[in-house]
Amino acid sequence: MEVMTNTTNPTTASKTTQAPARQMRQMSNAIQRTARLVGLLILIMAVFAPFSMIYVPSTLIVPGDAATTAQNIMASEGLFRLGIASDAVVVLLEIVIVVLLYVLLKPVSKTLSLVAAFSRLAMTVIQGVNLLTHFVVLLLLSGAGYLTVFAPDQLHALGLLFLNAHADVVLIWGLFFSLHLLVLGYLVYKSGYISRIPGVLLIMASLCYLTQSFGNILLPEYKGIFTAVGLLSAVEIALPLWLLIKGVNVAKWEKRVLEAASIEPMPQG
Repeated sequence: MEVMTNTTNPTTASKTTQAPARQMRQMSNAIQRTARLVGLLILIMAVFAPFSMIYVPSTLIVPGDAATTAQNIMASEGLFRLGIASDAVVVLLEIVIVVLLYVLLKPVSKTLSLVAAFSRLAMTVIQGVNLLTHFVVLLLLSGAGYLTVFAPDQLHALGLLFLNAHADVVLIWGLFFSLHLLVLGYLVYKSGYISRIPGVLLIMASLCYLTQSFGNILLPEYKGIFTAVGLLSAVEIALPLWLLIKGVNVAKWEKRVLEAASIEPMPQG
């Protein structure tokens, strides 16, 4: 009678043991690159956004003076178009950042990461559509023949109307961004692999955006105060700086991933 023995090839066993470890190392390296890329892209966006949102409007738009504003835009159309292009770059970067932040924080909570991603994506869509108002301004001031039915003063007034509407849309996308920052701050705070300090500052920034948006909607006569509160939201820059300089704690990230993977679905019935 023959006795069958189960022999295991040491080389095969070693490869089987090393494969998950090698895969985890690759994932760890990838998440560290992802974290630093998020930080870099947000900082790049922080350069483009003030140019289009602050510099260009303050240079060309004269509040309450439609004629002078129109003259400024026609004299510096290149600068105005550069502002539109800068806004477009911000919108494109936002889409990439939405995905990368989801990947970075999914191990903490997949559901809340989706909430953060969709709220930021909704904000981005609103920003993209809002670019249309600036193109309308250019059309109104283009001198096209079909616009001769309007008097010059009417065209200038319509141009300023669309510029003001463009500025007020900030209050709308600010609401979506405040929700994003609130959830993002919570995820960062609970992650364990990113410092809690940026998480707290993100929640503070969320409250600033929320106050600015609802304050200006409900009490527009206090616009100066609410705008000043909104400026405090600049503390959100703490997260990209931290991710770019420090990255994530890889060991704690791996622990989070393993914990998330070990959660089994609840039995049905």
